[in-house]
Amino acid sequence: MLNALANVTAASADAVAPLAPTLVDWSRAQFALTAMFHWCFVPLTLGLGVIMAVMETLYVKTGDPKWRRTTRFWQKIFGINFAIGVATGIILEFEFGTNWSNYSWLVGDIFGAPLAIEGILAFFMEATFISIMFFGWDKVGKKAHLASTWLTTAGATFSALWILVANAWMQNPVGWRFNPDTMRTEMTDFWAVALSPFAINKFLHTVTSSWMLGAAVVVGIASWYLLKNREKVFALDSVRVAAAVGFAGLLLTLYTGDKSAYQVAGAQPMKFAAMEGLYDGGTGVEITAVGILNAEKKYDDTQKPMLWDVALPKVLSLLATHSLDGHVPGVSDIVRGGYKDKDGVTTLSVSEKMALGKAVRRALGEYTATSKALREAQKRGDTAAVATATAHLEAQRKTLDAHFKYFGYGFFDSPADAIPHVPLTFYSFRVMVIIGVYYFALFPLLCWLVKTGRFAKMRGLQRLCVCSVPLAYICSQAGWIVAEVGRQPWAIQDILPLGAAVSNLDPTNVKVTFFIFLALFSVLLAAELRILSKQIQAGPEPLSGGLDPCDAGLGGH
Repeated sequence: MLNALANVTAASADAVAPLAPTLVDWSRAQFALTAMFHWCFVPLTLGLGVIMAVMETLYVKTGDPKWRRTTRFWQKIFGINFAIGVATGIILEFEFGTNWSNYSWLVGDIFGAPLAIEGILAFFMEATFISIMFFGWDKVGKKAHLASTWLTTAGATFSALWILVANAWMQNPVGWRFNPDTMRTEMTDFWAVALSPFAINKFLHTVTSSWMLGAAVVVGIASWYLLKNREKVFALDSVRVAAAVGFAGLLLTLYTGDKSAYQVAGAQPMKFAAMEGLYDGGTGVEITAVGILNAEKKYDDTQKPMLWDVALPKVLSLLATHSLDGHVPGVSDIVRGGYKDKDGVTTLSVSEKMALGKAVRRALGEYTATSKALREAQKRGDTAAVATATAHLEAQRKTLDAHFKYFGYGFFDSPADAIPHVPLTFYSFRVMVIIGVYYFALFPLLCWLVKTGRFAKMRGLQRLCVCSVPLAYICSQAGWIVAEVGRQPWAIQDILPLGAAVSNLDPTNVKVTFFIFLALFSVLLAAELRILSKQIQAGPEPLSGGLDPCDAGLGGH
């Protein structure tokens, strides 16, 4: 494996070119398919966990059996979703080794740590308490069972934490160094990786936005019951709790989203420019609220970036710098370089970074050859040769230490290689924001309508809530597209491009497994939807004595 990575890192850029585009594209497509399918289940687990834990808290606090009944129903929905989510998550971790072996070799010492913690701590926590949550209703006390529900939810959340720590490190590498003797990156500060502002904010933004998705699903299912004139009390109670949790989640998402924009603008300016479709930046830059991007626009031409748009003056500068007159670079500015970043440092052009990256690759190749010569000289006992080789190693190591942060640029053939897919990033960002604003208006409206007793009679709004469930998933997926496509072409920001991270496989094998996974995931999704449909059709279990609270006139609204 060491020799395989050495071939990737020390060879010329042309050596990586035959892997593109077929192998890289198919490997990306397979990973994206698996990740996006897996992400259908994770946010519902995170959001529904909080909602059902709040419901059970109300049961323990009030002693009202309707809350036990409501909690148990949503726990069944949680369990169905949780099982499929775990299965798909395991496939993702295998793909790091099968499809992205060079990536795994280079950063395994760093990336593996949070994944190991997730397995040891988070999964253990979930596995321990989820059985009590599902099977301990009549075997442990109310408070003990409530604790198990909250701890199961906490376990799922901690699991997301360590995955997002790993992902945040890929977006903004910190707390590491490259060891040329092993051809691997090594963690130098675990806490810098685990507690980086980038990681913490990404975690909070992802988790709180998942509360919105969980709330949207609960509201949609509850509205279906109201449309069918079934389970009125159960449905209205569910809407009341879910809308409140969803609105709280959106408030926190708005706050963390602002921090995320500020962080991305500093650490990943190319992604930030792609999110806005901004090619030529400046000070006091406006943001495009809605618009049509000119998909033919290139970084080095004079075409207008937008065919049509509605813009808000100076808002982009406010997001990027927290100043209305702050400077925001565009795609073309970043490629050309020469502007000052947030720290006042004059930036290099992409061409200059490419030159430094190629110099690092040459130094790495020379370091490998010199290390071999040193070992041979030591075996011969040639003191002069040992001294010469040692001096050369020190000089080469200084070059690597000084410029390894530009290593990934050494694989590019053109500055255009550093630019992500601007249209996909631009439109995904707006889809995410527009749907988020929609729910930001919907959830407080639902809280008020349920409190005043009006929602139960509003059939049109109930239908809208049912139809809106897919929007929450589209919003969530769009967020991940922005985060991951906006980072391209990097597997690790500035350090390792996708073309160097991919395994040296026959593209046909990746194509075949892509369609196998597509068929498998389609079957799994159909099975889950069928199971969920049957559970929803069956409805919550009856109260003791077989009385439905709506029929019995209990807890009316």
